[in-house]
Amino acid sequence: MDFADDKHLDVYQNIEFGLKQQYETNSRLTDSLCILALDNAKIAIKQQFGYARNERVSSDENVQGIIDWCVSVGLERIDKVNDLSLKEYVSRIEKIKGPVILHAGDGSRSYYHFIKNFLP
Repeated sequence: MDFADDKHLDVYQNIEFGLKQQYETNSRLTDSLCILALDNAKIAIKQQFGYARNERVSSDENVQGIIDWCVSVGLERIDKVNDLSLKEYVSRIEKIKGPVILHAGDGSRSYYHFIKNFLP
């Protein structure tokens, strides 16, 4: 499935909107920390649904905003909007992580510079 066929396309934008806000409010947030936060967000949202209980979520203050944002988006949408499942939501977080990794090779905040003009 590509983006054009994804009935949950707006989920990507919701998550990325929060990432942009975090980059703008936290000057210490780097692409590497964003990647760490997205990995931890996957664990944190799973824990909200009773899974991943033995996994630990980072308590680093530089990533907490992203984790909290992803969890809040997930709680608003999973099983409530367009039949979005936990598995589908987690896969969208993972899919967003790909471009963050790609742009991280161009500088410490390159992903932010990439998305900032595309999001409100």
